[in-house]
Amino acid sequence: MIKVDLLLSCGATLRKVVKNEMIFEAGQFPSYYYQVVEGKVKMNNYSDDGKEFIQDIFTAGRSFGEPPLFINERYPANAIAITKGVVVQITKTLFYEMLRNDPEISIEINRSLARRLFYKSIMAPELSSQSPEKRLLKLLHYLKEQQNETNKAFMVELSRQQLADLTGLRVETVIRTIKQLEKQKELTIVEGKIYL
Repeated sequence: MIKVDLLLSCGATLRKVVKNEMIFEAGQFPSYYYQVVEGKVKMNNYSDDGKEFIQDIFTAGRSFGEPPLFINERYPANAIAITKGVVVQITKTLFYEMLRNDPEISIEINRSLARRLFYKSIMAPELSSQSPEKRLLKLLHYLKEQQNETNKAFMVELSRQQLADLTGLRVETVIRTIKQLEKQKELTIVEGKIYL
C-alpha cells in the first residue's frame, strides 16, 4: 500500500519474522504501523472454548493492525506470521508525522480501511448463514477480487484449515463443501489446490 522506500525514508525499520512469530498480542496498546513486505500475517483471536477465528490474512503490500493505532485502543486480536517473511514497521509518532506531511498517504490508508469495512459488511450476513456453500463462495470470490484476478483462474493459497478459521466452519465441513462445489462446477481442484 505505502511504498516501502517511503516508509524507510520516514524512519521505519524492516523486521524479519519467522513462522508463528507473534508480532503483537490482543490487549496490547499499539505503538507501530505495520505492513507486510514478504510472507503472510494473520490476525486472529479465540473463542471461550479455544476455537481460533482468523479475522484476515495479510500478504505483501497490505497493512494490518491500524484501526487501534488511530483510536488509541488495545488490539482486539493477535498478529502472527504464518510464514517467514519481512514486515516494515514505523513508530506511531513517525507514522502520524508522515500522514500530516503527505495527504495522499492518508487517502490511501482510508481506502484500505474502507475496503476492510466493506469486506466485513459483505461477509457478516454470510457468516450468519447456515449454508457453508454461501460462506465459502463469498470468501473465495472476495479473495479473488483482492488479487484483481478477474479473468483468469485464481489459485487459493489458503489451507482448508485457514478457510475454516476465516468462515467459522469446521475443517471437515470445508473439505466436504469444497468437493460439493467442485461437483457443481463452482470451482476446480487441481493437485489439491483450489482454483476459482
